[in-house]
Amino acid sequence: MITEKILETESGNIHYWITDNIESDKQTLFFLHGLTADHNLFKEQIKYFKEKYNVIAWDAPAHGASRPYRDFSYEKAANAIKQILSDNQIKEAVFIGQSLGGYITQSVIKRYPDLVSRFISIDSTPFGEKYYSKSDKWWLDQIEWMTKLYPQKSLKKAIAKQATSTERAYQNMLDILKPYEKNELCHLMAVGYAGFLEDNCDLNITCPILLIMGTKDRLGKVMAYNRQWSETVGVNITWIENAGHNSNDDEPVKVNEAIERFIEDT
Repeated sequence: MITEKILETESGNIHYWITDNIESDKQTLFFLHGLTADHNLFKEQIKYFKEKYNVIAWDAPAHGASRPYRDFSYEKAANAIKQILSDNQIKEAVFIGQSLGGYITQSVIKRYPDLVSRFISIDSTPFGEKYYSKSDKWWLDQIEWMTKLYPQKSLKKAIAKQATSTERAYQNMLDILKPYEKNELCHLMAVGYAGFLEDNCDLNITCPILLIMGTKDRLGKVMAYNRQWSETVGVNITWIENAGHNSNDDEPVKVNEAIERFIEDT
């Protein structure tokens, strides 16, 4: 069984879902969703892995049930994760971060590397100053005003469409986006990217890493960044055929197999 718990913080309550009766002889998998999503992005992973592993999935600060939340930052997110693991007597976990979740995982590695036994990046991008040009940073700073140009309904459809390649994953993302008002959604995207630029640094990741990418991921320069990342860390990308940015939701069976194989082989 999976139980919802709440971490109370000064900035707001953070909701997370965790396996009942954590077993010390099992590895713990921590699932971290992408920007504007919530833990429901990982429904198929939670269902698949919950019997064999301890499982945690959260609604990141300012996302889903973890709203309202004041002054989101990656440092706060990393500190919250440290507290969640401590509260549940978990020393380390396999971090599985999709998009924003990969950024937050790297923020944890930056501050508390011993908490991350393995890092699985799903359609995320790397920390490191060399990857992002001045032009890249300038465009990320324009997100809020650009997204405000869309009507609310069109904006949500555009976000869901850009992130997915299958109808089922598209509808799931639309459902996830339902609670957000337009201004909240636009601001969340802005602070998510601005916070990433602030927290970004050259980072030496010493734990085993798996890079997963959907072959149909057309979000920004994610694919190009991953090719550079792959070369830098000397790890081949695991390509998920016919999957978009939310590749774990577009093609859950393929992604679940890749995750399990990586955990068992490292």
